[in-house]
Amino acid sequence: MRLTELHRTTGFRLATLFLVLFGVIAMLLFGYLYREITGFELERIDDWLIREHAELKREVPDELVARFEHQNQFDPRRQRPFGLFDASGQHLAGGYLGDQPTIPVFDKPFAMRLAILPGHPPGRCIAARVADNRIALQCQNTLELDHFDDELLRALLSTAMITLMTGLIGASLIGISAMRRLDAVTASIEEIVAGNLSRRLPVHSKRDDVDRLVGVVNGMLDEIERLMNEVKGVCDAIAHDLRTPLTRMLGGLERAQRRAKTEAEYRAAIDETILETSGLLRTFNALLRISEIESGVRRAGFTSVDLAAVADDVFEFYEPAAEEKQIAYELQRTVPGPLQIQGDPNLLFEALANLVENAIKFAPHGGAVHVTLWHDTRGAGVTVEDDGPGIARAERDAVLRRFYRGEASRHTPGSGLGLSLVAAVAGMHGMMLELHDADAGCKVSLFKPARSHLADNR
Repeated sequence: MRLTELHRTTGFRLATLFLVLFGVIAMLLFGYLYREITGFELERIDDWLIREHAELKREVPDELVARFEHQNQFDPRRQRPFGLFDASGQHLAGGYLGDQPTIPVFDKPFAMRLAILPGHPPGRCIAARVADNRIALQCQNTLELDHFDDELLRALLSTAMITLMTGLIGASLIGISAMRRLDAVTASIEEIVAGNLSRRLPVHSKRDDVDRLVGVVNGMLDEIERLMNEVKGVCDAIAHDLRTPLTRMLGGLERAQRRAKTEAEYRAAIDETILETSGLLRTFNALLRISEIESGVRRAGFTSVDLAAVADDVFEFYEPAAEEKQIAYELQRTVPGPLQIQGDPNLLFEALANLVENAIKFAPHGGAVHVTLWHDTRGAGVTVEDDGPGIARAERDAVLRRFYRGEASRHTPGSGLGLSLVAAVAGMHGMMLELHDADAGCKVSLFKPARSHLADNR
């Protein structure tokens, strides 16, 4: 961004707006101070003139000349020239020499130029008619007051100009800082758009609203990068996992084409192909199922679900499979009564079924699988524990990814999508999926945190 575009930045505009508001307030304040200070000085002079005027009114007429001459002796600089004039306007006494000036008003203070003084300085005067049609004039030279007013006005204007210049410089610095931050953010975004998903928007140490927004955007970019990597991983996994069954299908069909001569041989080849195709369809259906769950479209149909009843159904459904492997299979309750949460009963059944199926699948012949319903300070949920090979700590995050198969499950039938589906159901329901340390085997908990659980019950 160029400096010519500085006025377009939000920081510069806000700083300028506040500068204008401050300038208006400062002008009103300066005007008030100027008016009050100058008005106070004028009021003080007028009060003095009115007191002198009142004393003059009480003076004996025959002593007026002596009074004016006495006052003149103590005012050699003519800062307070008094003058007594006869009916024709001729000077009789006092320091105001010359003929009587034009009197605009009597018995009230007024402003006029003091023509008897060099430069005709401004003054405040009061005039009165006294005995024998004489005119008494009392004045105060206000040149110093006017000079003070000029200096005060100059000081206020200088302060205003300095404030204006300082404000404009500050606004420019704020605008330039905003431009630099915007340029850095823009450059980062352009790099991200160009394909560098690991790039992040720069965060300053100011902890302001922009940094908060940048933090949210960086979090969004982290999620986008994770999803893109997951999509890439899923694509790679699909290509890898589908290559083997497709190769087997193609090889079986080619062998049937070359070798089969009887109907039974062709039927066997077709049965093998159907079996492989069914496996592929199950894999694709599982992927579509996970995508449907992650989209959240079924969240609108949530109802109150008894998690305990769902666990009972799952436990009963897998009893035959556990008996076939002679597994010690049991369901335990730590609390009586229902465990009500908001959710989709079919999806919760499917998630618990995957956990129990995995436990039975990986438990050794004659092993044990325990399903526990619990409700405590953490929340309400189900824990499934088996004594199989377990999941290594280093693989606990990876097993939730699609198509990932740990070392213990390499030679076990499956697509690696079971725990991914459970994680998707958990996320849709605001539940937690945790893999715990166990003395032997694997221990997995699916539960609703206490705060969310309480909110649902309300």
